[in-house]
Amino acid sequence: MIPLANHQLPSLSRWFPAGAAGPAVLPEHVLATGTGAWWADRATSPRAVAVSCADHALLRGDPRALTPECLAPLSGRYIEAPDRFLPVLGAAFDRVLPWERMLYVHREPATAARLPRGVRVRRLTPEDAPALASLPSDTAWIHGTWDGPLGLASSGLGWAAFHRQEILAVACTFLLGSAFEDIACVTAPGHRRRHLALACVTALCADIAERGHRASWTCSRDNRPSRLLAWTAGFRLEREYVHYATGRPSAQNTRRTAA
Repeated sequence: MIPLANHQLPSLSRWFPAGAAGPAVLPEHVLATGTGAWWADRATSPRAVAVSCADHALLRGDPRALTPECLAPLSGRYIEAPDRFLPVLGAAFDRVLPWERMLYVHREPATAARLPRGVRVRRLTPEDAPALASLPSDTAWIHGTWDGPLGLASSGLGWAAFHRQEILAVACTFLLGSAFEDIACVTAPGHRRRHLALACVTALCADIAERGHRASWTCSRDNRPSRLLAWTAGFRLEREYVHYATGRPSAQNTRRTAA
């Protein structure tokens, strides 16, 4: 697939209808923030289109327009695509692992969590970027769709629990859409089970509602803590879906490219 600039994009309503929840928000987020990339089988009248941001991607169109080799830019990502793409995905990568996911939509008000002494929840500001960057490396995905800590801290779409200048938990709009905002949250090790993430999510959902949007939440079917937190925060199950974790380009395709 070839990369596309914004001015080369085809009419996206055909590929990615606006106003949907969950992973379908990704194209709107890329358009709104400029973080991410667009791909197509060809620049004019494309038959297959992909959009990626951080380690997530959506793939739409006709899989017959794609060869395994041209999917190499989507290696190492979580791809949400119709089942008809599975044969070409399977040929393109050394592994394609299905991951069952659950999509929740915010429907019920949540009771504000009681915060530990000395902790307060507030909106992130650009000055909080160093505190975000100091969180453990395995939580860095939280700002991946904002091109890093400064992008998230400057977006106005993140809320965090602070003790002095230290961030203990953060919730943010992970993908920004025109109707839905798909959210995410993390808690620093050593501060879990203190309702800090719940307090951040509650504040974020109120903020999203004030913008006239609705919050959605996606997580693995096997992630019981995330599912429980979603339910406690007032989210209710909308649907289940599958996305696919891709590995490296298959050795056969690598040899073909080298040749």
